[in-house]
Amino acid sequence: MEKIASFTIDHLRLLRGVYVSRIDTTPSGDKITTFDIRLTEPNREPAISPEALHAMEHLAATYLRNNEEWKSRVVYWGPMGCCTGNYLLIQGTPAPADIIPLLKDTFRFIAEFEGEVPGATPKDCGNYSFMDLPEAKKQAKRFLDEVLEKISPENLSYPQ
Repeated sequence: MEKIASFTIDHLRLLRGVYVSRIDTTPSGDKITTFDIRLTEPNREPAISPEALHAMEHLAATYLRNNEEWKSRVVYWGPMGCCTGNYLLIQGTPAPADIIPLLKDTFRFIAEFEGEVPGATPKDCGNYSFMDLPEAKKQAKRFLDEVLEKISPENLSYPQ
C-alpha cells in the first residue's frame, strides 16, 4: 500500500504549531482543509493524556461551533491518535495564519474555562468520566503562551 501523506511528515523535526495537513475536494466541489494543531513535539516531548485531550475536544468543539464568524465553516475538531495534537477541519482553504486569531480565542477559552465540561454527562458522551479538565487547561495555556502568542513561520509550515 502507498504511504499516506501524514506519515511522510518528518516527525523528528516537527515543531509545535498549526499546519495544513491536507486539502480535500468533496464530490460537490467544496474544499475542506485539515489543520494539524500540534501541541507537543512528537517523540521529543511527552504526549498529552487522552483524558486531557478528551476534555479539550469537548471544550474546543463547543467553542468553535458557537463562534459567530467560523461556526458555519467548522466541520470537525478531534484528537490525534498519537496524543500530540488535534485536527481541525474547516470548509474552504484558509491558510494557517488565517486561523491563528480563532485558535488563540479557542485555547484561551479552554485555558480559562471554569465549571462542568460541556457534554460530560452519561446521556451526552460515551465516556463522560474520561476527562482531565485541569490538565486540558494547563496544556491549552502552554500552547497559547508558548506557540500561538509567539507564532513564527517555522510553526506554520511542515519541515522539509
